[in-house]
Amino acid sequence: MREISVQKVVLALGVACGVSLVAGTTLAAEKIKFTLDWKYEGPAGPFLLAQDKGYFAAEGIDVTIDTGNGSAGAVTRVASGAYDIAMADLNSLVEFNVQNPGRNLKSFFVIYNEPPFSLFTLKKSGIKTPKDLEGKTLGAPVFDAPRKLFPAFAQATGIDASKIKWESMDPPLREPMLMRGQVDAISGFYFTSLLNLKSQGVKLEDLTVFQYVDFGMAFYGNGLIASPALTKDKPALLKGFAKAVIKGFRDSIKDPKAAIDALKKRDPLINPEIELERLNLAMKASVVTAEVKENGMGPIKKDRMAKAIDQLVVAFKLASVPTVDDIFTDVAMPDKADRMLQ
Repeated sequence: MREISVQKVVLALGVACGVSLVAGTTLAAEKIKFTLDWKYEGPAGPFLLAQDKGYFAAEGIDVTIDTGNGSAGAVTRVASGAYDIAMADLNSLVEFNVQNPGRNLKSFFVIYNEPPFSLFTLKKSGIKTPKDLEGKTLGAPVFDAPRKLFPAFAQATGIDASKIKWESMDPPLREPMLMRGQVDAISGFYFTSLLNLKSQGVKLEDLTVFQYVDFGMAFYGNGLIASPALTKDKPALLKGFAKAVIKGFRDSIKDPKAAIDALKKRDPLINPEIELERLNLAMKASVVTAEVKENGMGPIKKDRMAKAIDQLVVAFKLASVPTVDDIFTDVAMPDKADRMLQ
């Protein structure tokens, strides 16, 4: 009886002190600041769902998830030390590393296996092929990834980029300016601009959309990048972070509404129907691709990344050509069985 009583006392003390008697104690949790690439839209739902379900906590991670203002900004947030991990465009990462030698960052996990980079125009504009964009005005924010990568798209499709005029605007004005005819076409993420246009009354059959992936672009899209200190000293923590993210995406595929519910908890003003459709579009177009179905979520194919880097040298007019290993590391990659989404 005395032995049982002692055990009860120990257990009670542990609970009173907030100490878990199993592995992964909350007191040992590592605080991680994570920035999304954009605001709270459908594709952010899986990260928030993983947080709500305790998947990060189970890996010993106390994560804070903040909204972002674009991939370039997400990269600099990590480079400055303000954030530990970011969801950011790998192509912006390549550009940053070349322009900032000695401050190199690396991605350790791919989220968007196929990039959502696209161009949108109204059919009434008469633009039917990429070549028809010559002599036209295109619009996008200056930091927009598909805008920055347009030179590579132009080279692949035979467009004379010198015959294109770009108009810059804040993100909320992008789709309205297309609708008002102030620009002939816009660049943007497929699932972002498409749904923004739809929500403003544009019928999908009235749009012409050029997706970069359909024109020989080898780019990967967004992935997770980490601070050099975490990459070097705490790969196990990054692996745990990736495993939590995978679980969030796996659950979001099974129950996408749960991901939108997690999103609405952070931003009650979202339109759940639009964001659910945006999430499903993102999953279908960028996450659950043939490559991911074969190899699981997260890794790259080195030959594809090497080709993408060559295309980026053209797009960004880079002064040097980084290697694949300069951009991506598999030091924190979960096992294949843990990476499968379905």
